[in-house]
Amino acid sequence: MGASRYRGRRACSIENESLRVTVVAEGGHIAEILDKRTGINPLWSPKWESIDPSALTTDRIGFYGGPADAPLLAGILGHNLCLDIFGGPSAEELAAGGSTHGEGSVVRYRLVADGTGLTASATFPLANLAFLRRIELRDTSVLISETVTNESATDRPIGWTQHATFGAPFVKNGVSEHRCSATRAKVFEGSFGPADYLAPGEVFDWPLAPRINGGVVDLRRFSSAPASSGYTAYLMDPAREHAFFVAYSAEFELAAGYVWRRLDFPWMGLWEENRSRPQTPWNLGEIAWGFEFGCSPFPETRRAMIDRGQLFGTPTYRWLPARTAVTYKYEAIVTHTRAIPTELHPTARQF
Repeated sequence: MGASRYRGRRACSIENESLRVTVVAEGGHIAEILDKRTGINPLWSPKWESIDPSALTTDRIGFYGGPADAPLLAGILGHNLCLDIFGGPSAEELAAGGSTHGEGSVVRYRLVADGTGLTASATFPLANLAFLRRIELRDTSVLISETVTNESATDRPIGWTQHATFGAPFVKNGVSEHRCSATRAKVFEGSFGPADYLAPGEVFDWPLAPRINGGVVDLRRFSSAPASSGYTAYLMDPAREHAFFVAYSAEFELAAGYVWRRLDFPWMGLWEENRSRPQTPWNLGEIAWGFEFGCSPFPETRRAMIDRGQLFGTPTYRWLPARTAVTYKYEAIVTHTRAIPTELHPTARQF
């Protein structure tokens, strides 16, 4: 298809008989993986006005959450890239122009559609990185390849996380379910949101997480509470070559998930925002279920990421050597089924 518009923003789309994939130019977010049979895009599209980060004016920074969060939240859609950090900037990084989750979610990308797919490329001037993403459609899946090049003369510790978030109508309270290849897990160590219900910092085995006031909750099903918030980090099964998660809507008989090489992205974070945040632009109105797979277990500052070093014997960041390029591949799969899949395997032989 080529050049398109998505919620009024410049974008690029490709499609086949089963799926349509749309990427916005600013931020490079994968805004939709639309299932044509049901007309459902499983990915989250916030209710607030979506604008390009370059259109963010001084008087609107407060509406979108303040200097650190506004560049991200103004344009966030569906699946955004967290690079070269998964979390917020330090005070010094913020003063130098940094923002939450790094430049990967806010810079302008060059989008080119051709006969077989879509290419998104960008440079990250603050991080001194070059980024190239190639998206190709299969029958009911999307093969994604990402190459990050360190253009500096020094080895770099980086965070690199795929912030894939699902939303309504695909996600429904007390109904939507997910499965994944998780093992050991840990609850976010501090306060994550206004309606937290999990015991901070507690270690557990997926999927039964400890509640603040005792007992456990099965995190395979999205919360049925009027409001809830939380974040849990998971070590993906070290015995498996590939890691996965899959979410399911019984109403639409639709399953959507991702599969990747576990050694590339050993961690997954489960983010739950269920109408808990009263401030703008959230306004108690958002339902978002994020499955954030990458090199780091928790969204935190760069220094905290490096100081943590390891969790469950697994590194919490990735080294990118000087003047070196690294390529990772993963696959998004959307399929029709009358029951939630218990496994998700790559359909593409390339990885």
